[in-house]
Amino acid sequence: MRKVLGVVLMGVLVLCAVSAWAGEMEGKIQAVDASDRSIVLSDGTKLSVAEGVSLDMLKEGTDVKVAYEERDGKNVATSIEVK
Repeated sequence: MRKVLGVVLMGVLVLCAVSAWAGEMEGKIQAVDASDRSIVLSDGTKLSVAEGVSLDMLKEGTDVKVAYEERDGKNVATSIEVK
C-alpha cells in the first residue's frame, strides 16, 4: 500500500510541475509565418503554433488570446482565440 501511495504521489508532483509551464497571454499579432507555424506578438514574443491549431484566421493586427506551454525550450501555442 505504501508503494502504491508513493507512486501516486510522484505522479501528482509530475503533473503539477508540467502545469507550471503553461500560461496565457493576450496581444496583437505582429507577424504570421505559416511555413514555420509561428506567430510574433506586438511585444516581440514569438510562439510556435501546435499542430492541430488553425492558422487560417490569424493575420497581422489581429487581437488574440493565446494559451501556451513550454516544450523543448519554446513557447508553443496550444489554442488561439481571436478577440
